[in-house]
Amino acid sequence: MKKLYTYLTFIFLLMSFIGQAQIITTSPAFPTESDEVTITFDASLGTGGLKDYTGDVYAHTGVITENSSNDTDWKYAPTWGDNSAKYKLTSLGNNKWELKITPSIREYYGVADGEKILKMAFVFRSSDNSKEGKGDGGTDIFADVSEGGLNVSFSSPANNKVIEKNEDLQVTIQSNASTNLTLFLDGVENETTTETEISKIINTDVAGNHELVAVATDGTEEVRATVNFFVRGDVVNESMPANVVAGINYTDDTSLTLVLYAPHKEYVYVIGDFSDWKLDNMYQMKKDGDNFWVTINNLQAGKEYIYQYLIDGDIKIADPYADKLSDPWNDQYINDDTYPNLIDYPEGKTTEIASVFQTAQTAFSWTDNGFTMPKKEDLVVYELHVRDFTAAGNIKTVTDTLDYLERLGVNAIELMPFNEFEGNDSWGYNPSFYFAPDKAYGTKNDYKAFINECHKRGIAVLMDMVLNHTYGQSPFLRMYFDGSKPTADNPWYNQEHNFENTDAHWGYDLNHESQATKDLVDRINTYWMEEYHIDGFRFDFTKGFSNKRHSASSDPWGGQYDAARIANLKRMSTEIWNVKSDAVVIFEHLSDNTEEKELAAHGILLWGNANHDYRAATIGNSSNFNWTSWKSRDWDGPKLVSYMESHDEERMMYSNLTEGRSLDGYNVRSLNTGLSRIETAAAFFLTIPGPKMIWQFGELGYDISINEGGRTGKKPVKWEYQDDPNRKKVYQVFAALSKIKKEEPAFESDDFNLITSQALKRIEINHTDMDVRIIGNFDIKEGSISANFSKTGTWYDYFSGEEINVTDADANITLKPGEYHIYTTKQLTQSNVISAPIASNVNIAGIAKENETLTASYTYSDANNDLEGTSVYRWYRAEDTNGKNEISISGATNTTYQLTGDDRDKYIRFSVTPIAQTGELLEGKTVYSSYTDMVVSLVNAPVASNVQITGTLTEGEELTASYEYSDPENDTEGASIFQWYRSDNTQGTNESEISGATSLNYTLLNADGGKYIRFSVTPVATTGELLTGDKVYSNYTEMIAFTTGIDDVLEKELKLYPNPVKDILYLSNLKGVNQIKIYSLNGSMLRTIGTPNRSEEINLSNLASGMYLFIFEMEDGSRLAKKVMKQ
Repeated sequence: MKKLYTYLTFIFLLMSFIGQAQIITTSPAFPTESDEVTITFDASLGTGGLKDYTGDVYAHTGVITENSSNDTDWKYAPTWGDNSAKYKLTSLGNNKWELKITPSIREYYGVADGEKILKMAFVFRSSDNSKEGKGDGGTDIFADVSEGGLNVSFSSPANNKVIEKNEDLQVTIQSNASTNLTLFLDGVENETTTETEISKIINTDVAGNHELVAVATDGTEEVRATVNFFVRGDVVNESMPANVVAGINYTDDTSLTLVLYAPHKEYVYVIGDFSDWKLDNMYQMKKDGDNFWVTINNLQAGKEYIYQYLIDGDIKIADPYADKLSDPWNDQYINDDTYPNLIDYPEGKTTEIASVFQTAQTAFSWTDNGFTMPKKEDLVVYELHVRDFTAAGNIKTVTDTLDYLERLGVNAIELMPFNEFEGNDSWGYNPSFYFAPDKAYGTKNDYKAFINECHKRGIAVLMDMVLNHTYGQSPFLRMYFDGSKPTADNPWYNQEHNFENTDAHWGYDLNHESQATKDLVDRINTYWMEEYHIDGFRFDFTKGFSNKRHSASSDPWGGQYDAARIANLKRMSTEIWNVKSDAVVIFEHLSDNTEEKELAAHGILLWGNANHDYRAATIGNSSNFNWTSWKSRDWDGPKLVSYMESHDEERMMYSNLTEGRSLDGYNVRSLNTGLSRIETAAAFFLTIPGPKMIWQFGELGYDISINEGGRTGKKPVKWEYQDDPNRKKVYQVFAALSKIKKEEPAFESDDFNLITSQALKRIEINHTDMDVRIIGNFDIKEGSISANFSKTGTWYDYFSGEEINVTDADANITLKPGEYHIYTTKQLTQSNVISAPIASNVNIAGIAKENETLTASYTYSDANNDLEGTSVYRWYRAEDTNGKNEISISGATNTTYQLTGDDRDKYIRFSVTPIAQTGELLEGKTVYSSYTDMVVSLVNAPVASNVQITGTLTEGEELTASYEYSDPENDTEGASIFQWYRSDNTQGTNESEISGATSLNYTLLNADGGKYIRFSVTPVATTGELLTGDKVYSNYTEMIAFTTGIDDVLEKELKLYPNPVKDILYLSNLKGVNQIKIYSLNGSMLRTIGTPNRSEEINLSNLASGMYLFIFEMEDGSRLAKKVMKQ
């Protein structure tokens, strides 16, 4: 018996694509970097995501070179989704596809000269990226690049293949040029040949690991390739230990029991650090119904172990219930400040995400026993995204900001999803693992320390939970997945989305009608409440919690009433309250009000999107806040969590600065004006009874668009906003409103009304403890509104602290644009809001005439009694009173301004920016005067206007012209110049001055018959520098009529027929007629017939249908007019 020995002189080749050999083949079998290569892809193997696919298939392909850090570090790969022709495969039929790598590997990929190529890497995909073909378990596919010389490899089996006892195993090995090829099984020669291939079936009844080695020699060189296969033991059916659940069950400091719920699966192994990542029948899991379990002993206390489950020999997953994962792709980018001493992924020993367990962990020391949940109706929720809230983007630094949030007055923080999601840079709505906090934000204890610290401050912590769907990394999906969608036997997922609208497709759809999913949902919610002391949840897109089919045309977003969905959601909520009776349950439902009303009656809080209306209000457009009231929705109580902004909506201040309206110097796009309108909106938001939500930094007027860097992309962190007094004031207003909302019983009243459909809005709140009236002007001009006080007498202005005596409850109160007031019948502790100086009553005095001096005046005031400092003045010049082409006048920075020649025919206004000498907020809002009248020049010409003609429009009649004369300098009229004109039509064709017609009166001549007349005046002044003005014309008259000064006998003898006429017109008795002219009724002359015969035939066929005028000019100078109708 020949045995295999290892010598140092042997050259070993461990071909890395062994495990992929069945999925792709290469021709040549051992390609070098200079070869043209044909890749054949079998779409039925691996994940099978492209099996039976008939569309276009493309390769996403790159290379692993000597510069790659690992097999995930592809080089020279195109952008994902590149559908260039070079990456397109050709179908060979029967699920086989072919790709040409030409003219060589190095040239195809564009690899730099001298850079060593180790492997080609592939993922195959459909043209729209919706389907993928990958290796077993979803791995990338690799093909080695040979250095040349002698090579040997296994075509089959795949490395680490698992088979049953006595199962036939196909073994195929190939060499390119050997003189001797030998196969060894477990070190013993199995077969040898002088050919270049061995293909045979082997089997064994010995359970455990087995090694196959191929050795090729050519007399001078020897090369080897190795694969392993594993013969599994029989599955043992045995009951699990008592009180264990799916996931990790720690027994003591050195042992634990792992349980995996995996219906329909045949066998499961655990692999990991404890087995040196080899299959071992010691770690084959026993079976108890649908559960597999194994107890592992002799572990090192306190040591972290990485492990995975291998299911049915080809599905490798992390433990779905693990509280820590090891990620080969993303862990390397987590810095030590965020997660110190993060365990390294076992590179080269396994693939895919793995899980971590650790015995003898030190339990977190909670100190929050005294925490009391805020009343739900008083909730001021702060929605926060860890990545974008601090520069470090981790939960530790968010904990450091709690003083800021406590001062703001929030009593609940809603963290956007922080259970493990795909990648590190995300909003978190792409969940992968439900029981592990994402390491990108910190350690388990960092999260717990944050929650513990919140509770010490009376702040509840709510978790944004995504249970509508998961993405592709979820082990619950990967256990039952055909490469493109869940398999029919998946316990937790629907095979197809229940929404036809593809915009409502996120990841893979969970089946909420399945008992397995219901159990999983309850397990997830309970885990976070018990292990992390989470106080409640905001559930994402709860409209997906049933299997009702939603039509893309009639119900694209699932808003219509769904009884099954309601039942599922009520069930889940009840289970949550069974664990924690005061837990907050919030739904992002946004559906038909009938359904939301029913859910609210069950005790569920529901998101209320008011972003559109509040944004519209602050930019100056029409709006109505009515739907922000739970009463307007006819609900049974304050279950509506309204918000002006959320992670999913455009930022209000961004809209103010980009869409804000302006009028007479009041400009919403001005930073400070836009910020003040955020204050006004907050006064009409936080005061409406019921829970409210604020999106992070909205209290500072965050003005970066949601779409900057991509909708879900990282946004700038703007803590420097606090240094801007105007932004700080917005923060203080939010804090002051949050304070009274939480502390004053009136803001829990159900006796309130919103009168908010107009630009001037009012909220009325009545309560036995205190009545409240809130008024505000969301217009961009001044307006008045009644506060509709509930009674006369003493009221208090919350923000100014002013006491007012109301004598007329219905009296109108005038408000400047953006101004607001909160009036109460009880004096409250004055709000700690900084105030800026104010300029009002801004006016201009003086004559708007060149060289005159204008003087501006205004009233300065400051609530803190700070004296005026160096306020800033500006003068402006515009082309009209709407501010057309307005510019700031250079050097005009005092309260007086002398008009110059540049101001002629322009309009002037003044602005003041009040500045205080002392105080925290030194600069107030810029306030503008109205525009002056148009500035009059010292050199102005007289003006004629309103030029008209009156009189009878017939030959021989007299016309009279009139006009109005004016002069900006009041110069009297002199010898103004007049002229009359004659034209063929009202467009001025062949217009000429009428000789001698230079007075206001003109007698019409025979030559004017059939013509059109107009008049002009050039005004002339008697005095002044500029005597003559511009010539001004009247409108044209209508056509001048002809007189009939012709012998009646002639008119009777003249014959013209037929009339109406179709083509030929006959005329006779034309004696004495000199010429005939044909006109259209608009005055255009169409034809002239000179010296006609006694009889004429005129062809009119080329004329359009209509009425025409025939003028017969007689030898004696008289004229006769006849109308002819052309058919």
